[in-house]
Amino acid sequence: MRPHAIRYGPGYLALALLLIAPQAGAMDAATLPAATAGVMAQAASPQAIAEYRRKLREYQEARAAFEQEASAYWNSIADKRRGRNAKRRDRQSIALDDYVLTQPPVYAGPKRPADPSPAEPDETPRQRKTIPVVADLLKAALEHFQFTPQRPADEVEFKRAYARVASAAGLTREQAVRVYSFETGGSGNHDMQSGLSASRPGSRAISTAIGYNQLLTTNSVELLAEQGHEFVHALTEKAARLSGAPRQAMDRKIAVLKRMVAYARSVPDEWAQHEKLGDTPQGWALHAMVLDIDVGPLLQTHKLLTSVIFARAKGYSRALSAAELEMMNLTGDGTGLDMVTMPQPMREQVPTSNFFQRGGYERNPVAIRNNTVAKLLDVTDRRMDSNSNLPGAKDLAAAF
Repeated sequence: MRPHAIRYGPGYLALALLLIAPQAGAMDAATLPAATAGVMAQAASPQAIAEYRRKLREYQEARAAFEQEASAYWNSIADKRRGRNAKRRDRQSIALDDYVLTQPPVYAGPKRPADPSPAEPDETPRQRKTIPVVADLLKAALEHFQFTPQRPADEVEFKRAYARVASAAGLTREQAVRVYSFETGGSGNHDMQSGLSASRPGSRAISTAIGYNQLLTTNSVELLAEQGHEFVHALTEKAARLSGAPRQAMDRKIAVLKRMVAYARSVPDEWAQHEKLGDTPQGWALHAMVLDIDVGPLLQTHKLLTSVIFARAKGYSRALSAAELEMMNLTGDGTGLDMVTMPQPMREQVPTSNFFQRGGYERNPVAIRNNTVAKLLDVTDRRMDSNSNLPGAKDLAAAF
């Protein structure tokens, strides 16, 4: 059961949280000797403290007024979304006034003032959530399923395997190549992970999104739960054409895949449950299958195919453009289809905020800058146009 919320990946790398950097030349009291810090504390005059408290009150009052306005706006976004969902259930048409047509309020008041009294040093180091990388996935697969995914001899082999599966499933070359171009920047490999780059030493993974269509661990768990039996059938057909050692290897892979499918189906078919399972070493092991030359292309293809099938089931018969398919790939099928089915005149008027939760929107400079549906689709298309000319995208196009 796919989510109805924005998924972040390399397509929108600007979604990192903003870090507050110290002012240039400022001294860090935590690094000073206790005696020096004590002198600095005594140096904060009563006048400085009084001025700080006055500015703090001004800031708090301005911020409270803004929060009241912003809360009302985002509550109206949620109300309109519920109204559209109800109309769709009743098979009623969606009109322009079913959306909030104003842009979100922007805080323009004073900044929070700096406290003149030095803060106590925080001796508790901030803990980052562990994000598994490819080595962790492979280790988990070996430990929990005694299996190592079969990697391609080179990237072209994986592209050819993906092209065969995607074409057989009904995806067009344009859809597959342009989505790949957007998601990977036009040069990504089958094991590319969001945030990691060989050209940026010291880079860190920002999510578990991997591959041509940037599957999260939750995506892999969900696809194995919902489409796993089809994957087993596809590999069984492939095994029937093999003999000797290749046949034995494929039979073993099928047996492992069946165990993984059973494990993915051991929880209710809900995104939250799949997300919870995906955040375990066993879930990492399932995600490792995205690297396998036989299973990986199936996972990558069905990540997009489920969106195509969802649109058709909702009565949308026109072929999805690559940018429209990407909206569904990024935001979830229900939210994406809301944008896809919108007539062009409405796309030019409806703010992108209608398709976000507040926190996601405020962390997404792409959606803020391209603040209507039409602008968001346009910037997606332009990025696809540019990245489709890069070597990786050209290799994938040639594989079809």
